Amino acid sequence: MGSMKDVDYRLQLVRGFLEEARQDFAGGRWRAAVSGSVLAVENAGVGVLMLFGVAPTTHRPGEHLTRLMGEGTLSAEVAGMIGQLLPLFERHGSHQKMLTKYGDEEGYRLPWDIFGEEDAREAFASAETAMRIASDIAAVISSSGGKA
Repeated sequence: MGSMKDVDYRLQLVRGFLEEARQDFAGGRWRAAVSGSVLAVENAGVGVLMLFGVAPTTHRPGEHLTRLMGEGTLSAEVAGMIGQLLPLFERHGSHQKMLTKYGDEEGYRLPWDIFGEEDAREAFASAETAMRIASDIAAVISSSGGKA
């Protein structure tokens, strides 16, 4: 199992990106709100992976968590929570992160032209959900003495 200090660090990153996304949303900076939310979702996933000793160098936590679930070693409770996270990684993964940074280069659409208020609202809600579920998973594993 990963160090709880490492996991706590990831969850602090999630909180920080959520707070920035909240501020960006309030200021009408939709692209920035989506970007911060995507980083929050990603770091929530990496934090969960670290609970299982997976190195924090991935930018695609959904792939690793899917494999982990496929091993059949997780409790039904933890597997169910991870199952709730997986669609968030698919929706707010690397592709969306690249769009917030570079836009749609093939279509010549700038990042600020791609994302609107509804995109920011949905991404922020997903980030809040990811934070809650990641925290719940960490609590379950911590209270069970590291057993998932």
